[in-house]
Order: sequence, then structure tokens, then C-alpha cells
Amino acid sequence: MKFMKLGTKADTFYTEQATRTLISEIVVDLVIQINDITYLLHKFPLLPKCGLLQRFCCDTSDSESVSLELHDIPGGEDAFELCAKFCYGIAINISAHNFVSALCAAKFLRMNDSIEKGNFVGKLESFFNSCILEGWKDSIATLQTTATLPEWSENLGIVRKCIDSIIEKILTPPPQVKWSYTYTRPGYTKKQHHSVPKDWWTEDVSDLDIDLFRCIIMAIRSTYVLPPQLIGEALHVYACRWLPGLTKIKSSGSSASQTEESKEKNRKILETIVSMIPADRGSVSVGFLFRLLSISIHLGVSSVTKTELIRRASLQFEEATVSDLLYPSTSSSDQNYYDTELVLAVLETFLKLWKRMSPGAVDNSYFLRSIRNVGKLIDSYLQVVARDDNMQVSKFVSLAETVPSIAREDHDDLYQSISIYLKVHPDLSKADKKRLCGILDCQRLSPEVRAHAVKNELLPLRTVVQLLYFEQDKGSKATTSHKLPKPHEILLGAKHRPATATTKEEFNREEIRERDHHKTKRSDGKLLALDLEKKMAIRGEDIEETQSEKARGVKDASSSSGKVDLDPKKIIRRARSKSEHGVKK
Repeated sequence: MKFMKLGTKADTFYTEQATRTLISEIVVDLVIQINDITYLLHKFPLLPKCGLLQRFCCDTSDSESVSLELHDIPGGEDAFELCAKFCYGIAINISAHNFVSALCAAKFLRMNDSIEKGNFVGKLESFFNSCILEGWKDSIATLQTTATLPEWSENLGIVRKCIDSIIEKILTPPPQVKWSYTYTRPGYTKKQHHSVPKDWWTEDVSDLDIDLFRCIIMAIRSTYVLPPQLIGEALHVYACRWLPGLTKIKSSGSSASQTEESKEKNRKILETIVSMIPADRGSVSVGFLFRLLSISIHLGVSSVTKTELIRRASLQFEEATVSDLLYPSTSSSDQNYYDTELVLAVLETFLKLWKRMSPGAVDNSYFLRSIRNVGKLIDSYLQVVARDDNMQVSKFVSLAETVPSIAREDHDDLYQSISIYLKVHPDLSKADKKRLCGILDCQRLSPEVRAHAVKNELLPLRTVVQLLYFEQDKGSKATTSHKLPKPHEILLGAKHRPATATTKEEFNREEIRERDHHKTKRSDGKLLALDLEKKMAIRGEDIEETQSEKARGVKDASSSSGKVDLDPKKIIRRARSKSEHGVKK
């Protein structure tokens, strides 16, 4: 960083209580009060260079002492002291950090070349144009300090000139960048990389106030020189620099420690960042959008900003990963660790946009691939949130049911999430288990997963019976014989169950019922096999509830005297053992 040294004399100012004066044998004849500090000075070095002091002292004699109050001088006592030391010839250093206050104070005191040639204002302006504006970090540091004197800086053109200098350097092609810049990204070292990265400027610019940052970004966007992704990267760097909680690590009590004032400041920053995101899809990552959306709920941003974030996230939802969705809930009334409401809101908006898109405009395979990517994403997300002890069945089911049927090629991943949920929540009521497993379509499970589900002791009895019947139905179709199975054989797991299914097919449930009804119809008008299976499943659940009913026997239609034990629990155990035996074979 560049600086300018003026004066050669040693600093002879000293402080005694609230008084600043010089070590001198000359009698003090100028007393200046600034805020709580009193300066005991002399007319002869100050008046020739300060037009304002000349006007105040014009009606007094040279020997008469003058007292003045300059409480409204820009920059306060520190800026005035720089001007006074310049008048005395005391050595001072001017840099980007104190330039603004020094120039504003010198302008206030009218230390122009019209008062005396080579005056303070002229030297400061020369340093500004030849050094500060020519440098990169000097321009940014000077622009930062304008926040303390915004009106003076605006009127003197400091803000405009600094912004123009910064924008000019940002638009410079990277190979032509010769000045020093800050770039501390992980894995990047300047020694290993000889070329300048395209986003070399983003870190330094992120030090600015949000209003100044916005001026620069909007000016850059208006030139259409830099790609939207580079603008998005600058917004990401700025958000990480200023918004607490943007990282996924949530420290306990961190949100509570924020004051209302800091919340208001962060709310303004977030809303401004969202308003600057380029309209181009992919200008920012979907993970970044989810992070902004997560903290926006805590900060209480406007509904317009929140809606825009949800819309932008839904447009890129298929590009998300499970880690992009894992954010802690910020609601005090929600006991869940993960914020499933946030994911549900984005999913619902995605589905609305997906349905509105015209399949004629783009190949149908693109739309199918898009929604199936989202279906896989949600099922994987459900497997993670299922491990939350406080995850409610209603929220879990609501999120799973929102995914349309076309979005799932099979229900294998959905089954895994349900199985995990049942393991983590062993005390689930029968009604909740039924509701949870009700979203599972047993006919859309792969043979391997179906074999695992049949042996899963956590599943409700009704679901297991459905699995067994479907397994038997698949097995009967694979046999060469057209002999109809007996009703009790259907429930016992079938004698010729194949180890694996040959294909994965999606069946209409009504067609399956009609086909099974035709297969198992008996000439004597007795119960159909499918009806028997359903009744036995219901009876099995009743037995599971009461633990008091005994197994009932039903006469076999093909036997004249024998009886078959149709206790559902025993049937399940036998079927499972037969299924395992068949698989081993």
C-alpha cells in the first residue's frame, strides 16, 4: 500500500489531560476546541495556510489571542491534527486509510492553492490521482473509509472516482493483471499457478459495505463483459464473508446471541444479494441458494425475497445433492433437527414448474430424466432424515407422497428409508406403521429388496402378506405348468418360488385384482384365494393387537377330511423359511 510523507520536523505535540499543545517557547495565541479536545496553537503557522481561520481572525490584532470552536470539522480532532501538523511542518504520513478524512478536513479549513501555493489540498489530490486510483487495494481501502464521511466523499467525487477505478481493473483481462490482490481459496497457491484466476478480484471487493458492493456489481453487470457465473461467484464470496450461519456448522446459541440490529443488517445484506443474482440459470449453485434460503427464514426476510429464493432453487433442484438439503431447522416450534419444510417448499415449486413446461418444446426424455433425478434425490434425503429421533411420521409421509409416481422407477430406495425409520422409531404405533408403509408399492420392489422385505420383522403384518402374495403371483407366472395353485399354497409361500424375477414391470392394481380373481375362482362358489389372503391379513393384525385370539382352521377345498393351520403369524414364518430355502436353492 502506497503512502505520502509530508514535513520533516519531529512530532512535538503532547497531551495533558484533554489538552493538546506543542513544546514551544512561543506564547499560545490560538485556542481551538474540537469535541472534548482543546488545542493550544499559534496563529503564524496556521493562518497563512487556512482560509477559514483567516476569516475568523480577520477582525483581531496579531497579538490578541483567539478562541474558536470547530466541532463540525469532518474527521474530527484526528483530521484537524493532520492539517495542523502540516502547517507546522511536522512529519505526517498520508495513506488510503486516512486520506479521506484529511482531504475533507483540508477542504473544510480551505487549505487550497489559492490561499498558498503548494497547500495541503493540492498535495492530497495529487496523491489521490497518481497513487490511490492507480492502485488496486488502495482504491478499495479508500472507498471503505468513505463510509465515515459519505456526504463529503460524494460531493468531492471520491466515491465515484474510486468505483470507476475498481471497475476498470475488474474488467481488465486476467493476463494483464499486474497488481497485488488477495486470493486465499483452499488448494490455491500463487507459486503453483502462474495464470491469474478469473475471480481474482472477488475477495478484495467483498470487504466493502453492501451499498458500495452493490454499486460495483451492478455497474459490472451493465457492461455484459463478465459471465453471469463470475458475478455469482462474487456474490457467494461476499455472502460467506458477511452472513453468519451461511456455513452448515451450527453452533448452539449462535442465533440467539444476534441482536436485532445485527439481524437487520444481515437481512439487508441477504435481500440485496438475492436482488443481484443474475437471471441466468446456473449463475449460482443450488447449494448456495439453499444456504441463503435456510438463513433467510431465521433472519425474517421479506416474503418476496423468500419466494424468489424458492423459485430459483426449484429451477436447479435436479442438480442438488443430499448434502445441499441438510440444514438444521431454525423454527423454535419444530423439534426436528432437519428443516424438511424448506425442502418440501422447493419440491412443490419444482413440481409446479415441471408440470407447466411444454413437452413439445424439449425432448420428453429430458423431462423424465429431470423428475426422476429429483425422485432419487428425495428418497436419498428421506434415508438421512429418517434417522432423526424427532422426525414425525406425518412430515416424513408428506414429503414422500409429494413425489409423483412417475418420478420413481422402483420403490427400492423408498423401502430403505422406511426400513431405517422403523429401526430408529421402534415404539411406533400400529396406525403410524400402517400409514408409513401405505406409501410403499410392493409390486415396484426389485426381487432382492422384496426378499429382504419378506424377512423384515419391523414391517406390519398386512404389508408382509401383500409381499408374500405378490411373490407367489410372480412365481406362478414363471412356471411352465398352468395348474391353478391352491388357496393355502398361496398363503404358505408357494412350492415353486423362483430365486429372482426375470424382469421389473409396473402393473395396474385393478388389472392384477381382476386377473387374480379369474385365476383363483372355484366352481363350488367358495372364497377366492385373494379374498382369503386379505381376510387373513386383517385377521393377523387383529391377533397382533389382542394377542388373545387363537389360530383358526379352514377346510381345504381339495381335501375331504384334512385341515390346514391358517394362523397368519405361523403362515408368515413358514413362508419366510420357504422363501429363504428357495433362494438358497
